[in-house]
Amino acid sequence: MKSLSYYQYYLLFVTVLVLNTAASVRSQLTTDFYSTTCPKLLQIVRKEIQNAIKAEMRMAASLLRLHFHDCFVNGCDGSVLLDGSDGEKFSLANLNSARGFEVVDTIKAAVESQCSGVVSCADILAIAARDSVVLSGGPTWRVLLGRRDGLISNQTEANNALPSPFEGLNEIIAKFIAVGLNITDVVSLSGGHTIGLAKCATFSNRLFNFSGTGAPDATLESNMLSDLQNLCPITGDGNRTTALDRNSTDLFDNHYFQNLLNNKGLLGSDQILFSSNEAVSTTKSIVQSYSSNSKLFLDDFANSMIKMGNIRPLTGSSGQIRKNCRVVNS
Repeated sequence: MKSLSYYQYYLLFVTVLVLNTAASVRSQLTTDFYSTTCPKLLQIVRKEIQNAIKAEMRMAASLLRLHFHDCFVNGCDGSVLLDGSDGEKFSLANLNSARGFEVVDTIKAAVESQCSGVVSCADILAIAARDSVVLSGGPTWRVLLGRRDGLISNQTEANNALPSPFEGLNEIIAKFIAVGLNITDVVSLSGGHTIGLAKCATFSNRLFNFSGTGAPDATLESNMLSDLQNLCPITGDGNRTTALDRNSTDLFDNHYFQNLLNNKGLLGSDQILFSSNEAVSTTKSIVQSYSSNSKLFLDDFANSMIKMGNIRPLTGSSGQIRKNCRVVNS
């Protein structure tokens, strides 16, 4: 039998360590974590999400995005919710963009009135994201619970860790791999853009002088390009919004991927999943599969959300259970 080299031993050690760590996290988070301490938690959160979406359908996408932006920075610890000028709220990806904080406050108050000092803000975000997807017509999944809240909100890490609509596919994939997610997760979680809106500022770089070419992005369908140029003129308001998933704004479905096949992805980071050179060997085939197989997408999305929710959670005696999601307990 051929002996292993030092490098092979090292790779084996790292692999076992990662797998053991992941298994440990899964064993600490459970679906019934609050079954005795806050048995009505899921009903309380669902009611508040229903009220929020009834008032503004866009809120479903906003709450889903909050959970995503929380987990990619410091792990899923509720740090995105903390106030402070040096916190994640003021990072490039969140400033004047992240929203839904007031809804989280309302949910937290309702939960506290029933189970004071028991449920973390990080867990509330995870449940709210699931309920937002379900109430938009998307899949359900059993949310693993037991996270505790972090004490630090790291603006610098947010600037570095969160994917940007202006980045290339390899850069985005690298950011997912850095938090333990894979290429399938990149595509399935990008499918969250099947609901919600985006500001002109996040895609106007594609409309007139793309990458210094003096012309629009060639991977943008002509009718959609014309509509977007009218909505977002060169000297226009970068805060104007349009649907991320053209012609299917509020329904959580696989239409987003069908749009990519027709060059109707809104953000550059959407369309590159199908049209970029890098996509040929990475994401393109997954986009094609999801565009024709709705069940495959919805199943993969649910699995990816569970994986994302397991990014470096604080458990046991780490962190705290915040009384107010915006501030660390005094």
